[in-house]
Amino acid sequence: MMRPVRRVILLSLLLALAAPASAGALDRTVSVQATVEREVPNDAAEAHFSVSKERPGRAAALHVVAVRLRAVIAAAQGIAGVGPGDVTTGSISVRRVKKGERPVYRASEGVTVVTHQPEEAGSLIAAAVAAGATATRGPTFFASDREAAYDAALVEALGKARSKAELLATAAGASLGPALTITEGGAVTPFEPASAAEPVAKCAPASPDSVRRRRSGGRASACAAPPPVKPGTSTVTASVNATFALQ
Repeated sequence: MMRPVRRVILLSLLLALAAPASAGALDRTVSVQATVEREVPNDAAEAHFSVSKERPGRAAALHVVAVRLRAVIAAAQGIAGVGPGDVTTGSISVRRVKKGERPVYRASEGVTVVTHQPEEAGSLIAAAVAAGATATRGPTFFASDREAAYDAALVEALGKARSKAELLATAAGASLGPALTITEGGAVTPFEPASAAEPVAKCAPASPDSVRRRRSGGRASACAAPPPVKPGTSTVTASVNATFALQ
């Protein structure tokens, strides 16, 4: 009859021999990485404008800027695709500067405008400049629903990762099991031309007289025609690192 101590030792040995086999079974996995890059149409555009004026007094400078900026905002809100929540004013500054031998005060304020009809970005810029904007930057075109675009690319990346894993599992003589771990990463990169805020010449909307001058070879308003724009596409990149069980 086997003694109790020998039984305990024998059972411990059996468990020790069985443990590596179980751990080995759990370690049968395959890890893959997949990246998807997609182009999505830009359906919105953003432009920045500012008004800057100099006057002998602080209040006078700020007053002129306020009047001109209201005109710029009104002109922007008249452009197709610009809604009530698509206009945001920026910082306001008033500082003392020297103009020749006498000091003056320069006031400035900015505004950002979004249009959901990106093909109208040129008209937006022309209207803002005609209304009194003294500097402009943009437009920047982008996909308005970036999260949806990224999510679609992410699902595609996971499908690509699974296909890779199935290929490797078949080559190893196994079948693919469920995903054990998944990590993701990526970004939506809008098309953004390399340009900074630039001063613009003072101009006014085209008048009948300016049209007649243009037809007769004379100088017409620089703001008579909106500049051409092309919204283009944004690049969506999604990456997935996944580990699957092998069965």
